[in-house]
Amino acid sequence: RAARAHGVARELHARLTAAGLDAVRPDAAVVSVRAPSPEQAVRWAADCRAAGLSVGCFRPPSVPDGVSRLRLTARADLTGAEIGRAVQVIGETRP
Repeated sequence: RAARAHGVARELHARLTAAGLDAVRPDAAVVSVRAPSPEQAVRWAADCRAAGLSVGCFRPPSVPDGVSRLRLTARADLTGAEIGRAVQVIGETRP
């Protein structure tokens, strides 16, 4: 399952970057998408949740590099359609 979750994370990263989003290449099952500012990250996460997509929101001082971001956790049971929907929501709600 861990290998499948990592594969889902890699696919999610590839689709996010193909959509023009600034996603960080995953080392495990977590994919981060950089946000322009802490305030925009909070709003972006809220907009994603309002559209039915649960995402984390991390911003200074809880991030070591000072860059705000959305964080998505890839699960082994996500389908290609679900990954596509996540990318769509993130893209449509981006600041």
